[in-house]
Amino acid sequence: MQIRNMNENYAREIMHWKYEAPYELYNLDGDDEELQELLHYFCVLENDELIGFFCTGSFAQVHSGHEAGAYPHMNEVVDIGLGLKPEWTGQGFGREFLSFILQHLQRQQNPKAFRLTVAGFNERAMKVYRHLGFKAVTLFTANDIPFLIMIKMIESESE
Repeated sequence: MQIRNMNENYAREIMHWKYEAPYELYNLDGDDEELQELLHYFCVLENDELIGFFCTGSFAQVHSGHEAGAYPHMNEVVDIGLGLKPEWTGQGFGREFLSFILQHLQRQQNPKAFRLTVAGFNERAMKVYRHLGFKAVTLFTANDIPFLIMIKMIESESE
């Protein structure tokens, strides 16, 4: 796998991805605002095929979670958002995909923890996150959808 900066062609491809129920929440509308946001993300490619993307910081947070106080400031915590191409979901590839992203971010930013937000119905993703060491810390609701915030602490080499 390799990581590349997002470009307009990759962003437009992602905007056409369609997830089946119950994951249709992740389908994009294809408007210019979404395109502009995607341009701040990173692409993950496998053999030159776009298979997923990720983002960090405020782009990885559910905006209405701030109103609920779900994102307290934490030093050296990297928020992560990610998406896997629909054809690659449910195939047991999520662990490898997320592990690759975490390793990349660990080398780039050396955080003390990773934090991500997942829709409460997305048991498939939560299973991957728990397997990789994420623990649930906060629950909030946005647009009648429960969201879970999960954190993975990074052990320092001196521990």
